[in-house]
Order: sequence, then C-alpha cells, then structure tokens
Amino acid sequence: MTVRGIDHVGVTVPDLETATLFLGRALGAEVLYDTLPRDEGPRTGPELEQRLGAPEGTEQRAVRMLALPNGPGLELFEFRAPHQEPPALPTDFGWQHVALYVDDLDAAVTRAVEAGATPLAPPQPLPGPEEGPRNRFAYLRTPWGSSLEFLTYPDPQPYEEGSARRRWRP
Repeated sequence: MTVRGIDHVGVTVPDLETATLFLGRALGAEVLYDTLPRDEGPRTGPELEQRLGAPEGTEQRAVRMLALPNGPGLELFEFRAPHQEPPALPTDFGWQHVALYVDDLDAAVTRAVEAGATPLAPPQPLPGPEEGPRNRFAYLRTPWGSSLEFLTYPDPQPYEEGSARRRWRP
C-alpha cells in the first residue's frame, strides 16, 4: 500500500454557490462536477447519517468537487442539520486549516482578500526549521470562517540539512 498524496479536502460550507465563487476568485479553483446537484437533493435518512456519521435529521443539500490549479481537489458540502457548529479554530481538535503553497505570497493574499477573505495578520517569516530569507506565511479566514494558510519557501530551509525528504517540491 502506498499513499500517493492528498486527493481532496472536504469542506462544509453554508452556501455552495458563494463558496464556489470565493474559491474560484481567491484560489483559481475550477468546478469539476456536482456529485449532488441542488435540484436532485436533499439526501436524508439513516443511510446518509450512518455513512457520514451525521446527526439524525441531517440534510445533504448539495455536493461539488473543485480542482485547484495544481491539486488537490476541494469537495464542497452544503448541509442543514438540527445543530451546526461554527468552523474549527486552530485550538479545536480535528483538521483545522488548509495550507496552500504559492509562488507569490503577497499576490495570493491580495487576491484572496479581494475575493472576500480576511487576513489575520500581515505575512510573517517562517520560523525555525522552515526559515529562510524569503520563506513566509499568512493566515486568513474564508467568508464562512474556516482557516486558510498561504506559504512560500523558495529558499532552502534548515531542516533540509539533516533530511533528504522534502515537504513540497515547488
């Protein structure tokens, strides 16, 4: 068994169309297909609840697969449920943000902000084992409140001195 990489990341959004527009404008994501077109939904019932581990009374209203310019996919889910929590914060358990490597950090932040994201702070130098003169990152919030990170590390990183493995090959 070989893990080849991340195929897609699933994201629950409050409105599929608004999220698709934001991700297209901010990240260049393109629609590949709708797994559950809105006019064929909603899906409900015990089978859905068991398969997804969703609470009783959940409605799966629409599902869409997007592709980032260099992968992976972003699978968008629109649900209605008796109780929905806001997006996870970095201190909550579970998957807490999506990080995307970009060639031009400032341009990526500007594009995302113009599309509706909120920057949490100006771009910062990457720390410690990731540092380098031009290695930087920035965190933003999507319009629905999820965490998004952009990072770039065009310069060698200190951890590379002790390992042949690389996180990413830009």
